[in-house]
Amino acid sequence: MLSIVPDPDSRGGGSPASASLIDEIVREGARQMLAEALQAEVDAYIAQFADQRDERGHRLVVRNGYHQPREVLTSAGAVEVTAPRVNDKRTDPGTGERCRFSSAILPTWARKTPKITEVLPLLYLHGLSSGDFVPALGQFLGSSKGLSAAVITKLTEQWKAEHRAFADRDLSEVDFVYLWVDGIHVNIRLEEHKLCLLVMIGVRADGRKELVALADGYRESTESWADLLRDCKRRGMRAQVLAVGDGALGFWGALREVFPDTREQRCWFHKIGNVLAALPKSAHPGAKKALAPRSGMPRGAGTPWRR
Repeated sequence: MLSIVPDPDSRGGGSPASASLIDEIVREGARQMLAEALQAEVDAYIAQFADQRDERGHRLVVRNGYHQPREVLTSAGAVEVTAPRVNDKRTDPGTGERCRFSSAILPTWARKTPKITEVLPLLYLHGLSSGDFVPALGQFLGSSKGLSAAVITKLTEQWKAEHRAFADRDLSEVDFVYLWVDGIHVNIRLEEHKLCLLVMIGVRADGRKELVALADGYRESTESWADLLRDCKRRGMRAQVLAVGDGALGFWGALREVFPDTREQRCWFHKIGNVLAALPKSAHPGAKKALAPRSGMPRGAGTPWRR
């Protein structure tokens, strides 16, 4: 049962002490729930092999105390975990090796939860350098274990490898009917301020959306878009029925060069934005309703508009 008694001097709304108490309650609750889950997992494993005994009638799978405590970084902060141990004396009939219990909740190597791992690349993209992760997240999570600069550097190499695999994948097996494109201009971690991200999202015949490509380009130029389209074509991508994009001239010139049979459609969302920008705010609700795409029409599509 969770029991935390606040210091009488720390009471009072909005004080740093009360905020710290909330964090402590959350961490303690997470610690106890994790401990109970690990205990239930071990109990179920032992019960599964309760009928297996040695020649003296002793169970082959029994409890064996606890592992050394370790900290695990979670979205609730740093939580100290003391996982129960299992003594499994069985042997694998095929290999002859000793059987071992492996927790599905807390693997032996785990020092941080998947959610923490997922947020690291987002922080990196927002400009946090590898050397800044340790003090920044250590202050936020209450611990910096498992977040050394070497760990962050290793993760960045892993992210780069995953991006290379994504950028080189075969596209010949997928038939995209629609293609949405846009250029996203950012000002973080870019040596050239004129660089932007070129994004292509494809829509299959069954309506499923899929990220086709993500690459850097120069001011959404025709050559940057053409390079990306040529690369997709080289990897097997076929011409789409319709391509949807904003009014940037670069993509349309590249599309006509690489996939001349694909029809062009100005993005309905951008067209609505252009219309609303020319109207007073009091007219926006009625204009949005009148300009809304017809029922059943793919968002962003409509009657093809040639430039």
